[in-house]
Amino acid sequence: MSEVVFRPNPSHVVLRPFTPADNPFPTHDLPQQRTMMVVKRVSALDPALVTRELETLKGQLSKRHSHVDMLLSRRFYAAISPSGAAPELSEEQVELIGGYLLEEYAVEAAALFNPSITTHPDQTDLPAGSIRVLLTLRAVGEGHVSSIVFRVGIVGPGGKVSFYSPAPQLVSAHASRIPGGSKDDPAIRFECGPDPDLSRFVLFPVAPGHRRGLEDLRLTRFVEDDGSVTYYGTYTGVGQDAIRQELLRTTDFRTFDLVPLEGRYARTKGMALFPRRVGGYYAMLGRQDHENIWLLMSNDLYRWNSGQVIIKPRWPWEFIQIGVCGPPIELDQGWLLITHGVGTIRSYSLGACLLDKDDPSKLLARTERPILVPMDDNRDGYVPNVIYSCGAIVHDGWLILPHGVADTYATVVAMKVADLLAQMR
Repeated sequence: MSEVVFRPNPSHVVLRPFTPADNPFPTHDLPQQRTMMVVKRVSALDPALVTRELETLKGQLSKRHSHVDMLLSRRFYAAISPSGAAPELSEEQVELIGGYLLEEYAVEAAALFNPSITTHPDQTDLPAGSIRVLLTLRAVGEGHVSSIVFRVGIVGPGGKVSFYSPAPQLVSAHASRIPGGSKDDPAIRFECGPDPDLSRFVLFPVAPGHRRGLEDLRLTRFVEDDGSVTYYGTYTGVGQDAIRQELLRTTDFRTFDLVPLEGRYARTKGMALFPRRVGGYYAMLGRQDHENIWLLMSNDLYRWNSGQVIIKPRWPWEFIQIGVCGPPIELDQGWLLITHGVGTIRSYSLGACLLDKDDPSKLLARTERPILVPMDDNRDGYVPNVIYSCGAIVHDGWLILPHGVADTYATVVAMKVADLLAQMR
């Protein structure tokens, strides 16, 4: 187990395609597509040199990646010969060419923050009074591209929280197109394989609508009226020139479907799904006008056209805007909602509200003062003065609240739910 602080680790890398930029002044000897020059140059090498270069490459990669042979050859066939034929090249030449058309990307070299949390689908072999939890984090690397990574932990009685150390090697999920989205920007299916350690997986953006990343996943363990369970997660897909809300769907955290949301209120940030239907409808909270918290209702999980403002900024620490952190948590007293407020010098603090269980458009109570604020020992980082969360969980009467600090790293606090409710008015 490790202490509950999650810091970026530059050694957590994945391999991603690399394509040399086209030659702007092509000639007979220098074609426009420079990848073909790589093929030509490798083909001309002495076989013994090909062997030595490939052994050096594999020795370097095998320390940080699994199935290196497969990754190298797969990249060659994807970039050079999609038909799967390479009759004039040896297998060593194929793999070495593939190595020239890949690059390592440190998915969390810059930051690791904005966590979400849910119950793990496997609750076997646990100490009495404990639950297994799954944490997701926004990992940021070169170019400020955001990916989704995972951590596994245990919450015990009394709010005691611990997490396992992550796997040393990451595996980038295999992506394919599925129905949804548009022809040029389709929905995506990520398949991670059977590895039991979820901390090995990274959901790295591949679709055009994700060119700048997958940001701020908010996980919801959703229970349908018939008792079936699906894990959904709202997140922001960041394209080259636009953003939109999308929905991640999984039942086993091995296969993930990522589908854009549609409707009037979908092209925004910070939406969070209720963990069950409310009055027969799907319900969502968001910040559609960039200032207030909205309640959205729909009979279609992927289309959102109806909504109303239910919570407005009231206290000085939220005068710029108030927004939802993660999905609402159902208590006997109502829906507990962790919020973020933005105040002076663009400081982000966390607060809480309580909504009516049967009619969540009714605000029952809220905290006058924030429950977490940037302090002298945690205000510095990539974006100063920011405390932010994408989800919390309640266990044994304790609120487990993971949160990002200064858009740089993440940690976890626990507080008694009764004490939190007593602060509300």
